[in-house]
Amino acid sequence: MKPNLNKKNPLKHPDQRVGVFIDVQNMYYSAKNLFGAKVDFGNIVKEATAGRKLIRAIAYVVSTESKEEQPFFDALYNLGIETKERPLQIFYGGEKKADWDVGITVDAIRLSPSLDAIVLVSGDGDYIPLIDYLQNQGKQVEVVAFGGTTSSKMRELVDDFTDLSERKNVFLIQDRRFVKPTKKSNLITL
Repeated sequence: MKPNLNKKNPLKHPDQRVGVFIDVQNMYYSAKNLFGAKVDFGNIVKEATAGRKLIRAIAYVVSTESKEEQPFFDALYNLGIETKERPLQIFYGGEKKADWDVGITVDAIRLSPSLDAIVLVSGDGDYIPLIDYLQNQGKQVEVVAFGGTTSSKMRELVDDFTDLSERKNVFLIQDRRFVKPTKKSNLITL
């Protein structure tokens, strides 16, 4: 395995207390747009924890009125991942918004006194001020995301960056709904 040149301080030891904060929407759309696949959040938390003491793993999710995503939320819970839900906002004119940036930031700051390492599972550059703040508080800040959709400035700032694209077979689940039919396939997409 080649060394990751984005590591400034890859110190990870079993006594570190780790918090994992998952921006589900960012990861979902990154995996869908880059690879036509879904994300294996269980393997991501395992990778992010890296044998250290997991204090909290929180997935920030968006719910709809139909509640069709409930089986997904239940699966996260069964993996030991806490979920925080926010309803999808639909504005006049049809625009939809489902943003958790502030919620993730507040939770990361609020929980940081009981953590040695904070792992952001998102490539969203909006977290750069959070990364800067946490590092100035003496925290190790790591990002786990897909390289193709991760802010380059974010990659430079963090103490450790894990590019999930380098091991797609571990972190992705193929979703037949996203697969496009080929000449050899009669697969119909949903």
